[in-house]
Amino acid sequence: MHHLLEKHYVNRVGWLRASVLGSNDGLLSTTSIVIGVAAAQPDRNTIVLAALAGMIAGAMSMAAGEYVSVSSQADTEKADLLREKRELEEMPEIELKELAKIYERRGVSAETALQVATELTAHDALAAHAHDELGINEITQAKPLQAAAASFGSFALGALLPFAVSLLAPLKEMVYFQYGFSIIFLMILGAISAKTGGSKIGIAILRICFWGTVAMAVTALVGRFFGSVNY
Repeated sequence: MHHLLEKHYVNRVGWLRASVLGSNDGLLSTTSIVIGVAAAQPDRNTIVLAALAGMIAGAMSMAAGEYVSVSSQADTEKADLLREKRELEEMPEIELKELAKIYERRGVSAETALQVATELTAHDALAAHAHDELGINEITQAKPLQAAAASFGSFALGALLPFAVSLLAPLKEMVYFQYGFSIIFLMILGAISAKTGGSKIGIAILRICFWGTVAMAVTALVGRFFGSVNY
């Protein structure tokens, strides 16, 4: 029964990228915007508006970008499958040998490879070629609407933290509160991402904290510089 309980991290790649990493983006980008605005214009209405605008615009942008990107992938997959279907109808023998060669390259003997290819072709020729020749399966198959919805929701969820802090934190210490809460939650998200993806937690946390600090420091400096310039 061990094989039934075996974990495969690749099964989680799709939703991991679109949800946990989307929350990272929402948290970091919105916090950076708020810190930049707070450093330039220490006014609560302006800061709250910046957080809200960053959250909505970012979530919409992420969803639109993800939809377009994954739709392009889906179109490519459909075109490949149509071409493969046509080739299976026009030259089934050549396609059978092509499938057998794929199994041979994986270390299977020529006789066994041909037998496997023949049986899989009899069962579902297009599915066999889609999986083993084109690399298309249920795990990697493009799903534009699902990816867009996941990106929108996860970005908005991550952006809720800096938005809440912009409403509740003391105005004079706004930059420090934004940075502190964001770093804590970035660490948590980094740990969740690493744990779910099977990578080292310590390295993931250090990476996200370093680049998160750089991003927020740069926007704070930009906000402070332009906030002190008179036009």
